[in-house]
Amino acid sequence: MWRDLPFDLLANIFYFLSPDSLACARSTCRQWQNCAKTRPLSHSKHYPDWFMALPNRSNTQFCYAHNPISKNWYSIPIDFLPGVGVGGVKPLGSVKSLVLFRTTSLNTYPHLLLCNPFTKEYKQLPKLNMSRTNPAVGLIALDDDDDDDDDDDHSFSSSFPSFKVYVAGGMSDSPTSGCSAYESTLEMYDSHYDTWQIVGSLPMEFAVRLTVWTPNDNVYCNGVMYWITSARAYSLMGFDISSNTWRELRVPMASELEFASIVLRNEKLTLVGGTCGDCASVWELGQGDTWVLVGKVPFELKKKFLGEKGSWVSTKCVSSNGAIYLYRDLESGMIVWKEKEEEEKGKWEWFWNEGCSSVRGRKVPNLQIKGVIFPPNLSPSCFF
Repeated sequence: MWRDLPFDLLANIFYFLSPDSLACARSTCRQWQNCAKTRPLSHSKHYPDWFMALPNRSNTQFCYAHNPISKNWYSIPIDFLPGVGVGGVKPLGSVKSLVLFRTTSLNTYPHLLLCNPFTKEYKQLPKLNMSRTNPAVGLIALDDDDDDDDDDDHSFSSSFPSFKVYVAGGMSDSPTSGCSAYESTLEMYDSHYDTWQIVGSLPMEFAVRLTVWTPNDNVYCNGVMYWITSARAYSLMGFDISSNTWRELRVPMASELEFASIVLRNEKLTLVGGTCGDCASVWELGQGDTWVLVGKVPFELKKKFLGEKGSWVSTKCVSSNGAIYLYRDLESGMIVWKEKEEEEKGKWEWFWNEGCSSVRGRKVPNLQIKGVIFPPNLSPSCFF
């Protein structure tokens, strides 16, 4: 009976499945697989975003994804990406349901590559106007073309992903001397035009700090792209896109923080940082560039996270708009600060997520990772 269901009815059933359940359904039989392929569906509005652990070093051919509902970890092969396994791929961040990587090959400048790990689609972005190594990279997700459509119509089309990528600083070869020099231009990639455009410049001091001292933590908030830098003491570099101007923003306890990261919470610029011997704190940027303390990691979770070391060094942070994750490596657990469900909307609670030491009973190696949060999407995209 199930095998003989009409495609429209079957597709409507698939529409309500979680991404991992849909993946299982697709492997049931050829008809179900064809239905899922020919009627692509988007699930991001029905299920929470997943945490994906991407290896910092590309000597492994897998990344690992965590389903926040079932608490299960999944291994996702990334061996289809050029450079994987030979040290040529490094994750930078995510936008929409895509992951941005930096790829390098011998005797060439790095390129940027976007992929969907779940569909194994990828695309190398065009070359920058100014070839550069180790620039700061920022991502802006824009409203997709069909975001205004009513979600209840179970649309079977996959919208074109609208986003922009900003690249600032880096090192490039001087056309006069042939030696490497800091690059003081800012370039922007628009997914709709598939081209890079030089959109501004930056002070040389900012170019140095963005090249040398930026771990590529970036946040776009209220028209400003922010990067955090760790030169001597933590600070923020901000680029106002509309006015094409730069500014520096101080952070609380800048010289005492063992780690600091910026994220977006409740559409506000948020700083997460920890000092030796104390619990990590969360600040939001308020009026007049004043930082307001809005949360603190509970002592029990701090002790569980840090163990005997007691140091926040090597801690990293990533967020969706409804959750903040503190993590270190693949195997260690994560501290999560998450907004409660509808009846208690606006209230946030702390809890613990187990790390990934095995998948389906098979041991996996512990890895240094870059965490990204995004909605898994099994639909092919017209972007690729």
